Amino acid sequence: MKADALLESQRVRADIRAGRHTGSSRGLAHGFVQCNLAIMPKAYAFDFMLYCQRNQRACPVLEVLDVGDPVPRKLAPAADLRTDLARYTVFIDGVRQDDRTDISDLWRDDLVSFLIGSGITFDDAFERAGVPTGKDRWVLRTNTPTEPAGPFKGDLFVTMRWLTPQQAIVATQVSARFPFNHGAPIHVGDPAGIGADIENPVFGGPVGPMPKDKTALFWACGVTPQSAAEAAKLPLFIVHAAAHSFITDLPATSLMTP
Repeated sequence: MKADALLESQRVRADIRAGRHTGSSRGLAHGFVQCNLAIMPKAYAFDFMLYCQRNQRACPVLEVLDVGDPVPRKLAPAADLRTDLARYTVFIDGVRQDDRTDISDLWRDDLVSFLIGSGITFDDAFERAGVPTGKDRWVLRTNTPTEPAGPFKGDLFVTMRWLTPQQAIVATQVSARFPFNHGAPIHVGDPAGIGADIENPVFGGPVGPMPKDKTALFWACGVTPQSAAEAAKLPLFIVHAAAHSFITDLPATSLMTP
């Protein structure tokens, strides 16, 4: 990867920190790993790590920060998790609060941050392989339960994409090379097969009729911890807003399997 390309991830984070970009991270800094975020008090961090280990397709952990440290020293040592995501979702006692663009005033010395691989990471590889990523994709809640750990339990969330049969084959082959970003699809075909709620998408707008030449593919999604947060009723739990991931300085190709 070119040296000047590395600056793109830093430039995008600077725009987010300054409030110049407030939308989705989709389409930004192609070629860099993007991560989902989960922040909680230290008292709950071990159980959450265990939850992630038991649900690795949805929650592949890439970095766990030291207690009280907002700087992801492995993935983006010049970043700050308190300011460098465009939107944060906050739960207090399991109740969702208004989304924020900055969580500096909520920061505490006992907080532990987890960065979890995001499927947005392989968008660049999809595009280069001829698989479109700009439309026909949604984040959905399913009624498929995750495996619990401590107070953490809840429903699996998925990313649904509509692709032609040929695109679906390529997308499966490409995403399978990104095991730390959810890997290959977990389901293909009827949304009812995994209990996906297409009537109430979490992100992506209304789901209309699917074209006859396309099929639905479903990937495990890093929004899943939001469901666990609701069930756990932690005094404070902060996650990225759906599709507003953290952009790292790590090249996506570094996490691809041969």
